Amino acid sequence: MSRPKSVLLRDIAHARSGDKGCRATLSVIVYRLKDFALIEQALTAQRVRLHLCAIVHGAVERYELAHLGALHFVLHDALGGGVTRSLALDAHGKCLSAMLLGMRIEPTRPDNLYNPMETP
Repeated sequence: MSRPKSVLLRDIAHARSGDKGCRATLSVIVYRLKDFALIEQALTAQRVRLHLCAIVHGAVERYELAHLGALHFVLHDALGGGVTRSLALDAHGKCLSAMLLGMRIEPTRPDNLYNPMETP
């Protein structure tokens, strides 16, 4: 079986999101440390902002936690003023992690290709 040219982020990682005032936080953690290089090159702050552009209206900061196999993002101006001010259905931003996990990643290097037949 040949390796796919792209992979859904949810196939190689899980995510958690939360809120801090009018900012949302989003962490993406790979299931296998060897897949960290794949998300490290594919999940730039700019790409995350573009993927979530309907919700995120400010800057996106990215923090790398390579030893944990994780990327942490701070999404500014993403919650309509915060939980106590917003009329949004998801004022805490909990759906952001599911939205991001639907992103397709296309590796730029052949050695970063995800193989769904490998066990974690």
